[in-house]
Amino acid sequence: MPTFSDHMSAFHAALQQGSIQPAYSGLLQFPLDLRTRFQKSHPEYDVPGTFYSGYMDMSYFAIVPPALKPLKLKIALVFAYSDFRFEVWLSGVNRAVQEHYYDLIRNSGWNKYPLVNEIKGSDAILTHVLALEPDWSDLPALANRLESGTLTFIRDVEAWVTKQNR
Repeated sequence: MPTFSDHMSAFHAALQQGSIQPAYSGLLQFPLDLRTRFQKSHPEYDVPGTFYSGYMDMSYFAIVPPALKPLKLKIALVFAYSDFRFEVWLSGVNRAVQEHYYDLIRNSGWNKYPLVNEIKGSDAILTHVLALEPDWSDLPALANRLESGTLTFIRDVEAWVTKQNR
């Protein structure tokens, strides 16, 4: 089993090849630009200034639609490193909120988007893959795809929430 020292040696060697730095920089800049795009193009949503760059597990930013804010729910546009794809998540502001809405959705039978397998320890309630294999050669098209898919996800979640509150 490799030691931490072994991993650091491999990491250093990969950095010396020179591709990791510009790839990682671009990988962080792209969602930052997308966050700015959401802030400018969709003033109806709260897009907090925070961006979570992660520990090479995930990077994301939050979008808080007005209908979800009083429920302490938010949307996260996520880049998942291990699967190397973009996803959109329904999330709560804390574990108790997430567990509450996980149970509500599960018990309602709504299955438009998959619930996470296990809510304990999860950062999401619902997940949806937006770009399974992102096309990094056309960033404007990728941004359009992510924006469109996120907006559809938001509308669907808002419709479910509205139906539940009738």
